[in-house]
Amino acid sequence: MIRRRSLYAALVFAALALLAPALPPYPLTLLTQALIFGILAMSLDVLLGYTGLPSLGQAAYFGAAAYAVALLATERQVGLVGCAVAGIALATVTAAVFGVIAIRATGTYFLMITLALGMVVWGLAFRWVSLTKGDNGVSGVPRPELGALDLTPPLPFFYFALVVAALAWTLLGLLVISPFGLGLKGIRGSESRMQALGYNVWLHKYVAFVLSGTFAGVAGVLWAYYNGFVGPTDVQLVTSVEALLMVALGGPGTLVGPAIGAGLIVFLKNFVSVYTKRWLLILGAVYIGVILFAPQGIVGAMRGRRR
Repeated sequence: MIRRRSLYAALVFAALALLAPALPPYPLTLLTQALIFGILAMSLDVLLGYTGLPSLGQAAYFGAAAYAVALLATERQVGLVGCAVAGIALATVTAAVFGVIAIRATGTYFLMITLALGMVVWGLAFRWVSLTKGDNGVSGVPRPELGALDLTPPLPFFYFALVVAALAWTLLGLLVISPFGLGLKGIRGSESRMQALGYNVWLHKYVAFVLSGTFAGVAGVLWAYYNGFVGPTDVQLVTSVEALLMVALGGPGTLVGPAIGAGLIVFLKNFVSVYTKRWLLILGAVYIGVILFAPQGIVGAMRGRRR
């Protein structure tokens, strides 16, 4: 089963790589955006799908990494490696600090604490004008160079994002099938049973929380270079809600489901916004529809029908 899924994933990545040169710039940029948010959705799936911890603070780590890249690239002219390391490290440290607070709670209380912590980061981004430029954000983030390869054109940057997304999917896939990942699934099923078996439930949840923030930071690094602008909108609640919807729409606990959900939400958002400004209402309607008619998401529904 694992080999079959790996083969399917490799075929999908290969198809995207072969299809990219034939695409116009706009669809290519949408695919790049879908890859970035696919990483963000998969990072949240580690918490929601495998550990059973619904979070509304994923945008905090995504935005922290993006701000680190934007500030270092524009004010210090730091290269790709330095910006990436700094962005991912800041996201990891932020998740490590927030995790100590959030993991103490469960259920709805955990959800509300992650929401509050995410709003703290949004408040800092909005009010710390001397560093983050406030509502104006940090603009003019240049695309990096990877050796002799210039990532400024859409096609090279798409390939760069594709490679990073494939690497993130591989690492997360190895994580969830490892003994640690199986422990997370057990915690999702019954914390008391796992404690009775001698597992350190708090430590498992905390490590999952930090790793989730780390991979959200990877998405944030790509987003800063892709968008060329980082502002408070990148750390606001809507970004976290969209990530949650991507996981719910595609299917929690599958990794591939959140990636599919990310692609659907990105394309739906960009096409629907052309005709209406009421995107949030449509977002809410999609979420309600998923909960009512496909509570296990698209992938979960397909697996259930196959059985």
